[in-house]
Amino acid sequence: MFMDTAPSSMPTAFHPPLIVPVLLAGGSGTRLWPLSREQHPKQFLPLLGDNSLFQDTALRAMAIDGASKPIVIGSDNHRFLIEEQLSAVGIRGATVILEPEGRNTAPAGAAVAHHIADEYGPDALVFLMAADHAISDQAAFLRAVQAASATAAQGYIATFGIAPTRAETGYGWLRAGARLGVTGAFEVDAFIEKPDAKTAAQLLEASGHYWNGGMFLFRSGHFLAELRRLEPDIYLHAQEALQRGHRDSFGITLDARAFRACRNESIDYAVMEKTDRIALVPLSAGWDDVGSWSYLDRLPASDDAENHVRGDVVLEDAHGNLVYANSRLVTLLGVEDHIVVETDDAILIAPKTRAQEVKTVVQRLRRSQRSETISHRRVYRPWGHYETVALGERFQVKRISVKPGHKLSLQMHFHRSEHWVVVRGTARVTCGERTFVISEDQSTYIPLGNTHRLENPGKVPLELIEVQTGVYLGEDDIVRMSDAYGRTETATAPASTASE
Repeated sequence: MFMDTAPSSMPTAFHPPLIVPVLLAGGSGTRLWPLSREQHPKQFLPLLGDNSLFQDTALRAMAIDGASKPIVIGSDNHRFLIEEQLSAVGIRGATVILEPEGRNTAPAGAAVAHHIADEYGPDALVFLMAADHAISDQAAFLRAVQAASATAAQGYIATFGIAPTRAETGYGWLRAGARLGVTGAFEVDAFIEKPDAKTAAQLLEASGHYWNGGMFLFRSGHFLAELRRLEPDIYLHAQEALQRGHRDSFGITLDARAFRACRNESIDYAVMEKTDRIALVPLSAGWDDVGSWSYLDRLPASDDAENHVRGDVVLEDAHGNLVYANSRLVTLLGVEDHIVVETDDAILIAPKTRAQEVKTVVQRLRRSQRSETISHRRVYRPWGHYETVALGERFQVKRISVKPGHKLSLQMHFHRSEHWVVVRGTARVTCGERTFVISEDQSTYIPLGNTHRLENPGKVPLELIEVQTGVYLGEDDIVRMSDAYGRTETATAPASTASE
């Protein structure tokens, strides 16, 4: 007879609960504009090195002892960017949960906790971590995670209190209470809203105060029980969004109608500030939130004048500036304490004291429906990327790059014709009933209204120049007949968000 428990006469080994790292990757990063855009936000940018913040976070999660492969929850608009960046650092098999729209961290945390409870059981430990944080001491980070795991295994929701290094006004703070009877943990006496400068200085001087890093570790079943008690609507709508979500080989897309019914709320306000089972685990690991240009200004200076520069920058009698040149030479003469960020389609110039206000500029640009808040000139797609080289009345010139073995959708346009000139690699072209191959220095013409497709059957990237002519050249003039990546026809989408 099979027994599901060991006989009482035999010793049983202790098996620590499984830790499931969850990367919250849905932010927009408006305060790092113009580098960060809606279609390519800050977490996917290589701001601190060769890897993006998201890639560094994923690798950090993989290093946790006893952890599963990470789960990523992010925007449906970034699904192929997530897949590509994970693959680039050798992470395969991660589960991806896609939000049809951002509803803050409480609905996201609820949906992923339901998924983990279903897949791994209510005792599995969920480690919620933002995908845009910087941590310089990984060994200290891993030790704190193990301490938080022990805390969570005893029925607490563990939050990480970041040892403060400055009087920060951009973060919330935590006040620690009495020590708990678990490894290195404390009660949380208070959640403190983002303070003014005077209050932040007082908090820094007082003992027992920490930054709220927004990272949480808990048993999935315990969190869901608290959520159901405190926020039953979010609990139920997130569960419904998961159950009704679309599943494919890539991951899970949450049901849009159910997920939108969740109130837009942070996990702090929904649960953490209300539960009586919250515990603080101190973390001193060189943590910081790369939330604005001020963070990069705190990195080691590039010269004796305390300037921080990246890219092609020449300074003369300039002091204390942060200068980021992305596509051309940037020079400063007699300038002090300013942020200068240059991209191929936008330039930001601001006093460093007003770095937090960049988001107000972005809001104004959005109201004006400026495309510079949405994407760069180079736009990434699952098959590769394209960028606009020139745009005028009745014409547009693009440079297109298609990865080996990939292809664009089978599509047609109502208002434009296209001329393709191959400059590198080999292209397989479908135009109407014909399919043929062209190579370097060869070209072809796609008449208006013809069904067509571009493929790269070769082993090297395919690069070509596309010249569009017609009365309307918006990216929403696309009707898809079939698509290898499961995208739907986007003829009603705004011109700035549709894709090839």
